[in-house]
Amino acid sequence: MLEEVERWLARRSWSVADRPMERILAAKRATTVSVVLPALNEETTVGDIVTVIRRELMSESVPLVDELVVVDSGSTDRTAEVAAAAGARVVARDAVLPRIPAVPGKGEVLWRSLMATDGDVVCFVDADLRDFSADFVTGIVGPLLTDPEVHLVKAMYDRPLDGVPGQGGRVTELMARPLLNLHWPQLAGFVQPLGGEYAARRSLLERLPFPVGYGVELGLLVDALHTVGLDALAQVDVGVRKHRNQDGHALGRMAATIYRTAQLRLSRGHLVRPWLTQFERGERGFEPRTYAVDTEERPPMAGIAEYARRRVA
Repeated sequence: MLEEVERWLARRSWSVADRPMERILAAKRATTVSVVLPALNEETTVGDIVTVIRRELMSESVPLVDELVVVDSGSTDRTAEVAAAAGARVVARDAVLPRIPAVPGKGEVLWRSLMATDGDVVCFVDADLRDFSADFVTGIVGPLLTDPEVHLVKAMYDRPLDGVPGQGGRVTELMARPLLNLHWPQLAGFVQPLGGEYAARRSLLERLPFPVGYGVELGLLVDALHTVGLDALAQVDVGVRKHRNQDGHALGRMAATIYRTAQLRLSRGHLVRPWLTQFERGERGFEPRTYAVDTEERPPMAGIAEYARRRVA
């Protein structure tokens, strides 16, 4: 590990307990905080997450979160209804920036959420978390409110798989961590580089391109490093993350998308074929299934005319 990263780990890695709520609220002052939940068919979990945030972080005694928005990415279940009933403002992905046709993908939803929110600090939380704790929000928002030199904070946590500690995050260990260590060794200290829980200053997010698919977390982390430098990035231990685990084929598609995102950042010249073939057993043995790998990226939001007009207004 680079000496620079060792120093960063000592300086920019914290526990949620390092910043009591009293300190965070005292530092908040006029800074506004938006929490965004990107959601696609998460009716079983999104309501509980919204309920916890509203009860513990949006009360008169703890007014940490100013805005709680669920961006629904075309759910076919009751996600939008459940989220609204729990107290979130629900926005349909396709209703944001309708001039630009939406494409499927998590990064697409996160990018559009900048247009649908107003907070100076934007906090992203995946909508499939179980046993959700408000620590996931306070942990990553706290450093942004108490330290003006910090611009982006990732959550770090244990990720159990089938009840076994430390076995989750398979794409992280098999794809993202090797990529970061080999090509961006300054980012080798991040425990959960692909984690969906992170917060950042709007002034940074609006300057970054957003990969439309699952490569968004790696893309934002790499681009943030080049934009504001390692010392402006941080991570906070928030405990244990429980969520719905994907099957092996889905993980393979995620890994291919993440590799493609890295490849685009390593070279804007020759690129390999953006397709992934996997195999599933059918009536005639193993049958190939070929999927396109997400390659599209959205430009920095600061360059979108509608966003610029809103900021001036």
